[in-house]
Amino acid sequence: MSASSVPDRGRRVVRPHLPMRPCWLCRVCAGPWPCQPARLLLLMDYRRDRVALSIYMAACLFDAAADLLRQNPNPQELFDRFVGWAARPPLR
Repeated sequence: MSASSVPDRGRRVVRPHLPMRPCWLCRVCAGPWPCQPARLLLLMDYRRDRVALSIYMAACLFDAAADLLRQNPNPQELFDRFVGWAARPPLR
């Protein structure tokens, strides 16, 4: 039992929405990664460092480009999918 005497009934386990390569689909919801839940989780993880988030997503774009450009020769679409959303300022 945990140090707290309060049971964990109200807590939900958040499953990480990670990419399945080489198709770059989410392992949890099967949507194009980064899916909306993955984006939200990434924004939470990198909430104090948006530059690091953009660097991480650029690295993912680099890896995904090798896998996906053969299937989808539109580099702008891949950029928007992997980096464009992360570079936008947060809504207030």
